[in-house]
Amino acid sequence: MKIIERDGTVKECEPEQELHVLRHTAAHVMAQAIKRLYPEADFAFGPATERGFYYDVDLGDTKLTDEDLLKIEDEMRRIVKENLPIKPFILSWEEAAELLKERNEKYKLEHIDDLSEDAVISFYQQGEYIDMCVGPHLCYTKALKAFKITQQSGAYWRGDKNNRMLTRINGIAFKNQAELEEYLKLREEAERRDHRKIGKEMELFMFSDEGPGFPFFLPKGMELKNALIEYWHEIHNRSSYSEVSTPMIMSRSLWETSGHWEHYKDNMYTTRIDGEDYCVKPMNCPGGVLVYKSRPHSYRELPIRLGELGLVHRHEMRGALHGLFRVRCFTQDDAHIFMKKEQIKDEIVSVIDLISEVYTKFGFKYTVELSTRPDDSMGSDEDWENATNALITALESKGLPYEVNEGDGAFYGPKIDFHLEDSLGRTWQCGTIQLDFQMPLNFQLEYIDENGSKQRPVMIHRVCFGSIERFIGILTEHYAGKFPVWLAPVQVKVLAVSDKNLEYAEKVYQKLSELGIRCELDSRNEKIGYMIREARQIDRVPYMLIIGGREAENKTVSVRDRATDQTESMTFQEFAERIQYEITKRL
Repeated sequence: MKIIERDGTVKECEPEQELHVLRHTAAHVMAQAIKRLYPEADFAFGPATERGFYYDVDLGDTKLTDEDLLKIEDEMRRIVKENLPIKPFILSWEEAAELLKERNEKYKLEHIDDLSEDAVISFYQQGEYIDMCVGPHLCYTKALKAFKITQQSGAYWRGDKNNRMLTRINGIAFKNQAELEEYLKLREEAERRDHRKIGKEMELFMFSDEGPGFPFFLPKGMELKNALIEYWHEIHNRSSYSEVSTPMIMSRSLWETSGHWEHYKDNMYTTRIDGEDYCVKPMNCPGGVLVYKSRPHSYRELPIRLGELGLVHRHEMRGALHGLFRVRCFTQDDAHIFMKKEQIKDEIVSVIDLISEVYTKFGFKYTVELSTRPDDSMGSDEDWENATNALITALESKGLPYEVNEGDGAFYGPKIDFHLEDSLGRTWQCGTIQLDFQMPLNFQLEYIDENGSKQRPVMIHRVCFGSIERFIGILTEHYAGKFPVWLAPVQVKVLAVSDKNLEYAEKVYQKLSELGIRCELDSRNEKIGYMIREARQIDRVPYMLIIGGREAENKTVSVRDRATDQTESMTFQEFAERIQYEITKRL
């Protein structure tokens, strides 16, 4: 694929650059189509992104409909068919300003006001359309093979809510039609699996205008959440963690000592108590530090592993909120490990094993990323070098391949991030291991070594799920709501065919409940086919027990399996043993 640079050089495109160039060119073609259909349109920014491309445009009082988006897409196809050459040219700042004034492009004019007057500004032209841009682009519009406009939304100019609201038109482009169709197929499946839709259907959670970004968990959602927490307790008890709980609100001075006030205060909620400033915790770690500091420690106690399921609050912009994926309060499954320097490698390896076990349990593959020292870091060069080398040593000892993400560590230390891959091939950053020499120093943490001397411990911050709420959202989409038996909010639904069979159905339901199996009894006066479809397709229950006359007479149950949609007759005891085995083994 040939591309043209801003200086007019034509060359072969590097493979890793192809999608970006395609999508950047598609943004220009879309803008040209919009300008043809809406001559008064005034354009702001129109970049390519990892997910596609968009253009922010001021359309005055015009409100676009879905039909209008299709018209824009059709016009894009005409522009592609015209096979217009795409040619760059360069102007001085003064010449560029004059051209933009002539074309009445006030947003571009405002943009170049931010540039030095010594700047040389490049433009690209295709037919009658001219756009200020650094490129590169395709050489001809006909080289754009496969694209689609996907949606429209609102966007403030420069992201400032005090500025005018523009129309953001999004699209996607690929190298060929087959890739585009595969993307659209996955997108359709992702929409079908949307955790917000499934969560509403299954009555797992809700949101309210009275608390934007603050999720409400409904009874079935709490069953799911508690099952996850029970699993968390099991694996942490086995790994010798002690659970603690720390206050949600603590003094501002604590957060100043920890460094969060300097580095994170814009995302923190604050309040006044007794005339002093307090903060609602955005992280659990300072509380865990205070627990460690509450009494003296000997080297014989180390490592000390403190786990906490702490509710934290972080201020997120309202426009960024998205179901359970981006909320303002969530339960972080934290742990803080205090250890000697010589224990670092073994502890990190142990945490890697724990996180790997969790992701394997849910069927996730994962990749690993090592994030190094950021610009706003705390601490000495020596501590950062030692901390980073310790993480590298642990990763290499496990034989785990990893990518290095330069400068993206926490302000107090480098970190290992785990990116899991779901059933649709999407990746999510969840687990993290952060090595911290700074907080033990800031809080003057100590332990007594074998010689009776005071030493400073090293600290690990780590999470497995990340946020339990977000992890539930990920699991909901990963399984499309069809959670494994051990995790399902309702594990069995007992369906009575008619009132004649209700007495036996109630006995079956009661016995299941006594065994601790999460079950419901459906005794409505509905056709059995309807009740089965609802239990399988809406409630997504793993097992349905159909109780009719034959079952009541023979004291059996007809078991409908969600996975196979097959029905099998067996005794109650046989079914009870089967489902208890699956729950115990977490299948």
